[in-house]
Amino acid sequence: MIPRYSRPEMTAIWEPENKFRIWFEIEAHACDAQAELGVIPESAAKIIWDKGKWEIERIDEIERETRHDVIAFLTNLAEHVGEDARFVHQGMTSSDVLDTCLSVQLAQAADLLLGDIDGLLAVLERRAREHKDDVCIGRSHGIHAEPTTFGIKLASHYAEFARCRERLVAARAEIATCAISGAVGTFANIDPAVEVHVAKKMGLISEPVSSQVIPRDRHAMFLAVLGVIASAVERMSVEIRHLQRTEVREVEEFFAAGQKGSSAMPHKRNPILTENLTGLARVVRSAVVPAMENVALWHERDISHSSVERFIGPDATVTLDFALARLTGVVDKLLVYPETMVANMERLGGLIHSQRVLLALTQAGMSREDAYEAVQRNAMKVWDLPEGDRDGAFLSFLKDDEKVSALISGDNLAESFDLGYHTKHVDAIFSRVFGAG
Repeated sequence: MIPRYSRPEMTAIWEPENKFRIWFEIEAHACDAQAELGVIPESAAKIIWDKGKWEIERIDEIERETRHDVIAFLTNLAEHVGEDARFVHQGMTSSDVLDTCLSVQLAQAADLLLGDIDGLLAVLERRAREHKDDVCIGRSHGIHAEPTTFGIKLASHYAEFARCRERLVAARAEIATCAISGAVGTFANIDPAVEVHVAKKMGLISEPVSSQVIPRDRHAMFLAVLGVIASAVERMSVEIRHLQRTEVREVEEFFAAGQKGSSAMPHKRNPILTENLTGLARVVRSAVVPAMENVALWHERDISHSSVERFIGPDATVTLDFALARLTGVVDKLLVYPETMVANMERLGGLIHSQRVLLALTQAGMSREDAYEAVQRNAMKVWDLPEGDRDGAFLSFLKDDEKVSALISGDNLAESFDLGYHTKHVDAIFSRVFGAG
């Protein structure tokens, strides 16, 4: 969590002030439930709410002596509450506070991330519709394959982030559990009704069975989903970076007035934002394996997971929040060059229509093996030509090929070079992704 890659709303979730506020609410709601059960006086529960205060500096001071953060908080709280502080934390253990708090923080972080994804989806849909019919070359292995549209490319990323959103909704529901079950999770010293009450007040559900800690498979799944979202961010970032290369330049990150691309070369306009996003995705994914390793604890609990989560919870959510916001800005201002897309598509002199010619020959009666050989033989001739001499060369070679021309006339061959053939189902694809209308 460094300021360069942090946004204040997400960072605030992990600040001590928010953490201690959640701790206090957990303890105070538990006192309310205990009062309803007659375990503590109702007056004590009210006083705890009225007088409950804490100071971060004082908590830190006490912790330096006690070496225990929850005890330090409770001690500071007691300094304000007074005699009735003896009723705080009745039958509870530290994990009840820590784990329930972490659930609240992760749920809060998920809500912000869902908002981030919604913003990105809106921009992706707008830009996809804007470029729905802008034909460009699709590439496999980095080599020209067949025509697509830039709108379809963007629709693909939209669909991916829509899936990511569904996963995050499910992960949020899975992580939002509350454990107020006491030592080793048996409720021996605290009624299960207290957990139910606190869970409701904190916007959580009760953990069905906790072994003093909330099972860490929940946290592992949550972090894994963040890793998948980060990978979706990287996939789009890598695509933009490839398309911005000088030799391609079909799209380009917005370059602001006064912006500098290189300390040595004044002409440079580099894809620094998407390169940055590739790096940030690595940081988010780096939290996934530690989260998986946190699942296996000794018996009912140990704290081998604790130090790990103090890093990966804040770092992964803060970094992903920043990354999603940055990608939204990149897509929103992305410079798109349809004319360059067409020019690039024409660089191979029509070779991108080879499959259509292959299929036409099989329809005309030639075996697939012979058709493939005939089309490839003529395609290789085009590859060997200087780029400036390739225009129309593939169609010309095919027309001069006796085996091909014996089955398909020149006019019918030319029909196989129609770009519209490749884009005829664009509306159907958009309907699948964005719905009707």
